Amino acid sequence: MSRPAPRVVALVPAHDEAEALPATLASLRAQTRPVDRVLVVSDNSTDGTVEVARALGADVMETVGNSGRKAGALNQALAAVDAENVLVLDADTSIAPTFVEEGLALLDGRPDLGAVGGVFRGTPPRSLLEQLQSNEYERYAVQIDVTGRTAVLTGTAALIRTEALADVARHRGARLPGPPGAVYDPGAITEDSELTLALRTLGHGLASPTSMSCTTELMPTARDLHRQRVRWYKGMLDNLRAYGFTRVTARYVGQQAMIALGALMLMSLVVLTALTVAAGAFRFVPFWLVVGGVLVAERLVTVWGAGPRARVLASLVLPELGYDLFLQLAFVRACFLAATARDAGWHHVQHTSAAPAGT
Repeated sequence: MSRPAPRVVALVPAHDEAEALPATLASLRAQTRPVDRVLVVSDNSTDGTVEVARALGADVMETVGNSGRKAGALNQALAAVDAENVLVLDADTSIAPTFVEEGLALLDGRPDLGAVGGVFRGTPPRSLLEQLQSNEYERYAVQIDVTGRTAVLTGTAALIRTEALADVARHRGARLPGPPGAVYDPGAITEDSELTLALRTLGHGLASPTSMSCTTELMPTARDLHRQRVRWYKGMLDNLRAYGFTRVTARYVGQQAMIALGALMLMSLVVLTALTVAAGAFRFVPFWLVVGGVLVAERLVTVWGAGPRARVLASLVLPELGYDLFLQLAFVRACFLAATARDAGWHHVQHTSAAPAGT
């Protein structure tokens, strides 16, 4: 008589993550509902990733001939794993102690769900740039809490039914883009947004309760942040082009259009304001002061839960305005790369030993 498949196997894809793994694996050990197995998937690591993982009690699988980055590493792991559900967890991420317990309860109570994702927040900020990212992530969490909608099943931490993943693999090359039989599309540079579209296209529901939080590293430099966001933006644009305009992708196409419109409006505002000041024609208009006050209040309220530093930064307005402009410039570059079919590349961030590594 065959043994039943374990309920949850944690898959931790890792490339040179020896410094980050201890905190990640510690968060798995601290779960109120422990996972049945932890498998660290070392993908072409050149540091002590394998040794650290084994020393901390995790099973280790080293990829063979993988050129598909994280997606390819996960495909190799999934082919070797038997489980009812898999927890895909980035090697630089820690999850809340009740993450697995809450995720299983949701999957058990809602058969329509194919996966439950985490809501990510940043590690404690150590600089102005990291505080700006932290504020952004806090607003994203508030947005999910208010709307109840999962925009993207975050690749940072997600609990996924293996039967849903098998459904995706069955439809690759036909109803879904990607090579037949593959769970993750190795051609997608943002495998999480691509899997989101795949699951939604096949009718699987998604959820992301804010209580299922996960903490991931913030980008330490402007260069790292720019490269990360260009990859994120271009990845979604590439995915939408691969899927075409459908009932599922219509909302995402609309989101990209609104980002483009927002970028155009913000850049126009900056240019027009600068020209007005240079011409000596700048004046304060009471109506626009009131409108601006409402916007400042909204930005303050949406980061309130992140603490005093987040509130002070939001109240200053100009730093966050500059940060928004910085992100929109990354979106413009991503649009150019997508239009010219150029690769955004993959960037592995090197961190100091003071904190886990980022992606």
